[in-house]
Amino acid sequence: MGEVEVPPFFLCPISLDIMKDPVTVSTGITYDRESIEKWIFSEKNSECPVTKQVISDSDLTPNITLRRLIQSWCAINASYGIERFPTPKPPINKAQMAKLLREAKSPQLQMKCLEKLKSLASESEANKRCMEATGAVQFLASTINNTIESSVSEESEDGFDLKKASDEALIILYYLELSEAGLKSLSGQNGEFIDSLTQIMQRGNFESRTYSVLLLISVFEVANPMQLMSLKPELFVQLVQVLKDQISHKATKNTLKLLINVCPWGRNRVKTVQAGAVPELIDLLLEAHEKRDCEMILVVLDHLCQCAEGRAELLNHGAGLAIVSKKILRVSKMATERAVRILVFVSKFSATPSVLQEMLTLGVVAKLCLVLQVDCGSKTQERAREILKLHAKAWKNSACIPMNSFSSYPN
Repeated sequence: MGEVEVPPFFLCPISLDIMKDPVTVSTGITYDRESIEKWIFSEKNSECPVTKQVISDSDLTPNITLRRLIQSWCAINASYGIERFPTPKPPINKAQMAKLLREAKSPQLQMKCLEKLKSLASESEANKRCMEATGAVQFLASTINNTIESSVSEESEDGFDLKKASDEALIILYYLELSEAGLKSLSGQNGEFIDSLTQIMQRGNFESRTYSVLLLISVFEVANPMQLMSLKPELFVQLVQVLKDQISHKATKNTLKLLINVCPWGRNRVKTVQAGAVPELIDLLLEAHEKRDCEMILVVLDHLCQCAEGRAELLNHGAGLAIVSKKILRVSKMATERAVRILVFVSKFSATPSVLQEMLTLGVVAKLCLVLQVDCGSKTQERAREILKLHAKAWKNSACIPMNSFSSYPN
């Protein structure tokens, strides 16, 4: 900007950049719309960044006088390379949104209206909140549910592509970044919306399957325990299929996140195992190189090995014990902790003579001894010691383990 000094009251207190769309909050402080909307809606802050007072009203009042001053100043200083920004488009109001949603109920106009909704959602947080407040969430959810009920994958009789509308509605719902109330309205539809997302994961394209997983993560974050405990087996079948198909790294990572969130509840571990998750997770772990990927896979396996069915599947896989043991001390403290936890469950509840011999042959026992000698967390070392004590008699005469490793263990 050369030698031009920007008047300090032209700068947003949050971004410290020149304000393009100055708006005033209930505390009387003016911010750039994009910055304060992110502060209030995306980051869920309720206090004014400057005054620390509670923002009692989320409505933002455009500071038109200040905006015109800034625009004039930019024009006067154009020779210094300062660009005059255009007058910002005002957020949509509730009356305009209601009219758009009414028009969207017409099959002939629906796709055009969905494209308009998508555009509006991308423009500002204010538009997103207006859409949610005027019934857009219910409209978008019904568009998805109705498409699933119709079982239509091609064009309907009136020439309108319902599946395309459903895919568009799904993307918009995700990008709306719904409030807790909005997400609860989706999860509370007697399971219909979750069933619809399950069907999309089964029949949809790669993109729609990914967005289904992302939306389910958000919905389950606000669901009550009873809803999480009553999830249908088919949902887990489709989640495992997403892992198997390896749609994208993003889809895989978010599917793992979803399983981590739901597996602690009710019989979801058994449902996940019965859907075939354990072999897929082991295969993923064999190929995983990124630290976070390994950690997430081991967390899911840790949950699943807390049930007999999960442990049986791990032991039935030729590489199950080997790959879990391999990740100890090679990825991160968290990965080591989870891998040792998995071995604890196996050692306590599934340790047949053949399993114990396999652990010895594969070097699992030697790895546990190594855990005792390095800094990987006292709790993890305690668990490793517990395993070695538990089966000291079976492993005591092994040539691969120093005799003093068991000097303090009972015969």
